[in-house]
Amino acid sequence: MSGKDKLKKFRENETFDNLLQPTTAEVFRKDHPIKGNWGKEIFGNDNPIILELGCGKGEYTIALAEKFPKNNYIGVDIKGARLWKGAKYATENGLKNVAFLRTRIEFIDSIFSQGEVSEIWLTFSDPQPNKPRKRLSSPLFLERYSHILKDDGVIHLKTDSQLLHEYTLETIEDENHILIEANNDIYGTKRADNDDILSVKTFYEKQFLAKGMAITYAKWRLRK
Repeated sequence: MSGKDKLKKFRENETFDNLLQPTTAEVFRKDHPIKGNWGKEIFGNDNPIILELGCGKGEYTIALAEKFPKNNYIGVDIKGARLWKGAKYATENGLKNVAFLRTRIEFIDSIFSQGEVSEIWLTFSDPQPNKPRKRLSSPLFLERYSHILKDDGVIHLKTDSQLLHEYTLETIEDENHILIEANNDIYGTKRADNDDILSVKTFYEKQFLAKGMAITYAKWRLRK
């Protein structure tokens, strides 16, 4: 992507009502005004809020929002050029239950209040082979999620990385969290068949499957 294309997308991002882009100054060691007010100010309802962290172009966020219109979905990523695609699609197709947030995930508990989020999705996150603390399912990040999830809220991990899958299962066990489900190959075992949630395939997921790579899944609840 050329620099001009990126600049064009960044300018268009400023026009999207469904894309929030707080500055670091607005969220570093302080609460953003939207905290606790997503339902009222962004969606105009009190339906469940579900986050996709590291959402990229928002493919999963969009697909789930279309399948489950009674839920509110927010895709979170730091890359504005990626978020542009999801925000533009949602705008042009009138998806009122979709929003996007451009920020670092480290700031998430400055932007959502305790119990404001019902579910979190980690879809094809960077496995960070040499930096386990930066994995989105590390104890450090799980602690942040505990600040915003409802007591019965759940976390989903869908990944092509066996490393990340196994690390996450070990973390769940070590931290005494509550494992609900784990599957080493959701397509090979037919687990994803006829499942409106797991059968969603992103662009990269289709590429992984074409290479014969297994897609794994884990679902758990945090110990409070």
